[in-house]
This record gives sequence, C-alpha cells and structure tokens, in this order.
Amino acid sequence: MSQILIVDDEEIMRQSLTDWLKEDGYEVVAVEDGFKALELVQKESFNVMLVDLKMPKMDGIEVLRAVKKLNLDVPVIIITAYATVDTAVAAMKEGAYDYIVKPFHPEELGMVIRKIIEHQNLKKENIILRKELSQKYQFHDIIGKSPKMQRVFELIKTVAPTRSTVLVEGESGTGKELIARAIHSESPRREGPFIPLACGALPETLLEAELFGYEKGAFTGAVVGKKGKIEMADGGTLFLDEIADISLKTQVDLLRFLQEREFRRLGSTETIKIDVRIIAATNRDLKELVAAGKFREDLFYRLNVITIKVPPLRERKEDIPLLVQHFLEKFSAATGKRVSKISPEALNLLLDYDWPGNVRELENAIEHAVVITQGDIILPEALPSVFTRSVEKNLPFGKTLRDVEKEHIEKVLREMKGNISQAAEILGINRVTLYRKIKDYNIKID
Repeated sequence: MSQILIVDDEEIMRQSLTDWLKEDGYEVVAVEDGFKALELVQKESFNVMLVDLKMPKMDGIEVLRAVKKLNLDVPVIIITAYATVDTAVAAMKEGAYDYIVKPFHPEELGMVIRKIIEHQNLKKENIILRKELSQKYQFHDIIGKSPKMQRVFELIKTVAPTRSTVLVEGESGTGKELIARAIHSESPRREGPFIPLACGALPETLLEAELFGYEKGAFTGAVVGKKGKIEMADGGTLFLDEIADISLKTQVDLLRFLQEREFRRLGSTETIKIDVRIIAATNRDLKELVAAGKFREDLFYRLNVITIKVPPLRERKEDIPLLVQHFLEKFSAATGKRVSKISPEALNLLLDYDWPGNVRELENAIEHAVVITQGDIILPEALPSVFTRSVEKNLPFGKTLRDVEKEHIEKVLREMKGNISQAAEILGINRVTLYRKIKDYNIKID
C-alpha cells in the first residue's frame, strides 16, 4: 500500500487530509512539524510528502531542502494558503514536485498523488524489465542482443571448457579483453589468475623480460629476479593483447614456449614447466602480416586454433540502446547523478554514427554526456562535439542550438497554454529544468 506523509502544523488540516487520503486507500502518517517529518523519512519509506509552506519551527522550503540534502527519493508537494509567485518559484527551484494552493478540492490533490504513484510504479516496472533484458542480453560484462553478438556468446561458452588456444580478432574498442576474461571466467581455470599483457606497448627487450621474467644480473638494472607474466599465469590464463606487434625474435621465443610448454627466465639455465592457457588478440589481419613476412606462419597457426571475431559496433547498431542504458547506469552511479534516460533525438544521433572507436568510444560519449547533463535525461547538446556538429549541419542557416531550443520551448509552451507540467513532459525534462531554461532564455509565458 502506498504511504503518504503529511507535514502540517494545523490539526484540522492534518485530520482532513488524513481522512481524504485514507478513503482513497492510502496509508497515512501525519506530523505537526518538519523535524519529526525528517526523522520519519530517514526511517521509513514514503511515496509522497505533503508539506505545508508556513510552519513555525521549520517552513516547507526548509523541509524540502533538507529532504533533497539527505538525497531521499521522495516527491514533495508543497501546500499553502499563502501562495505567491516567489514562493512557487522557490519551491520548484528547490525540487518540489508540485505546488498546490489551499483551499483545494480533494480530487485535485488526488490526481497529483495518483500521477506520482503511477510514475513510481512504471519506474519500478522499467527497472525490473531492464534487469530482465540485461540478464538476457548480458554475458559477463559483454552486452549485445544482435545475432552477431549472440553467436560470440555461444562460441565463448563452447570453447571455454577446453584447453585450446584462442585468437580474438576485432577492431580497437570492440572489447577483446572482455571476451578473453569471459572465456577465463567460464573455464575450469576460473579460480586461477587472469594475466593481461599489452604486447604493443613494450619494446622488444622489455616485452621479453615481462613475458619470461629474469634472474638477478640478467641485464643492466636487473638488481633482483622477477617472475614473468607466463609464470604468474600458472594455472590460469595469459591474455596477450596486440599480438601482431611483437618482434620476430619474440615470436620465435613465444612459439617455442607454445610448443614445449616450458621456458627459461632471462639469465637462467633452469627450465620451468607451466600450465597456462593462451588467449591472444589483434586488431590487424594476421594472415596479411604472414603473407608480408611480418608474422611467423607457424606461430599464427599455433595461436589460431579457435578464432573469435568480434563485430564492430557499426555492424550491430541494435545493441546501442542496451549499451547506452548500461553506461548510463554505470556513470550515473559513479558520479552520484540520476541521469536515467536519453532523448529520442540524442539516441538517433548515436544510431546514425559509424563509431570508428567502437564500444569504447560510445562509453566515452555517454560518460561525457552524464557529466554535462544537469537533469535526468540526455539531450543532443550534452553529447560530444562530434554529434553536436552533425546537429548543427541540419540547423536552419544562421541559427544556433540555443536559438532552436528556445523556439522549440516557446512553441511547446504555447501549445500547452503555459502548463509547465505538460510542457516539461513533452520536452522530456523535469519542471525544475524547464523553469531554469525559461529564465535563461527570458521566455514570456502568456
């Protein structure tokens, strides 16, 4: 049952509101001041707070401000018999859901509360649906409902239980390391270590030392011995990213290890046997490199026992809405913001883009948008400039984004006859944001 908290210093009003709301089927708690109300909302969960504006100990705006400061997710409706434009604007700026003037008809208040409850129920249903979709289309940390990604998921499940070496191919930013981690997590080696190594980031001598380790005095600067990544991955998985970038000499050493499953640290004569699974990844065409003499053919076939090709994002655009939602939740949580939606216009811009940087570029774009966004919905102008430029190409000549947004807000307000709630809903922003834009653009409401 939905629970309403009434905060009013007038006993007659508390009792009247309690009777009305109980008749509508709500559970009601009524208190006479803001201090008691704040104690209660920190202990119990309320669907709505009805707060009188003028109270002797703490007024309604102060209660509202305290609720927001405590980051409590409860809509606050300010009620008052002393309505002024200034107090109404102040209430909305502080984040009130609505502002109702006494005396009001019970049905008027009932409509506002029913709307809030319906919205909360829809929000809960959306969360459940999103969770179900997420579980259906998420495999470990990889997201995709497209047929191509579903095939990748099936291939991961098939190869994970085996000991076979895997080669993951895909453009930069497609999530090749996530594929490797998923294989490791699904394999019998999941309790062992997963050791990644970006081969392309290291010069030849340092890469050899990182791979095989070294003994004290093996080279200048080796003041102590150190295990290599191969040895550290014993019993687990070694992920060699950017494998195409290793030198021909390192290719020979790696091939020898793959054939014999043993190696020696640099500067050592002791042979070490290791049980490790190798997963390699590349964003280049290894066959072309083999043909050009830049990659050993025998090593290519050793690595290419099983190949998983990760499709670029432009070939699976049906996954973009799911990925956007996933990153929205991730960065909203990281930044402490509540950006939960993206406008259809902004989503269309993302869907029209070719994504040369793939999923990594999309992740960066959503992080940028979440940081920039002030409300709860991402609009086109919050996206990185590469998208803004594409919007500007379609703008009427000589007009800026601000010009177009102002005209659009004015048009919607005219059509809604100045009704802020309806206009905000159509614009996909909350009432506070709309009030701010009306003030920023100096829009006159008829």
